[in-house]
Amino acid sequence: MGALARLAAPLIGSGVELPRELLARHPQLAKMRLRRGGLAVRVGGWALGQRTVAAITLWRTVFVAPGVALDAELLLHELRHVHQFEASAAFPIRYLWESVRRGYRANRYEADAITYAAAQLRASVKEPPRGDV
Repeated sequence: MGALARLAAPLIGSGVELPRELLARHPQLAKMRLRRGGLAVRVGGWALGQRTVAAITLWRTVFVAPGVALDAELLLHELRHVHQFEASAAFPIRYLWESVRRGYRANRYEADAITYAAAQLRASVKEPPRGDV
């Protein structure tokens, strides 16, 4: 890692590659960029009264907190937020408004991401990972 990257890491995190076996089972995850750490996970945590959040998505980039496992459920959840960002330029404002009105747990975008991740996990159990056939 170069000097500039080391200086920027506390703000924007460090780039991370998805584990090969996770990408083989869920190739749709290739659509996102993954970073470890950064200011985004801390700001997300502060908004929820916590030190950090496990992960937060900003457009196509998913920031994962240090020490959080890169598991399929979490990353598929965050992939759904990538889809939500792509669906509407107003998504960030709608998400914030939904959180203010209903809270994080009752936010319809969070409920949608939970449902999406669960459906993707169920589908992956029915199909063998690509390349194993």
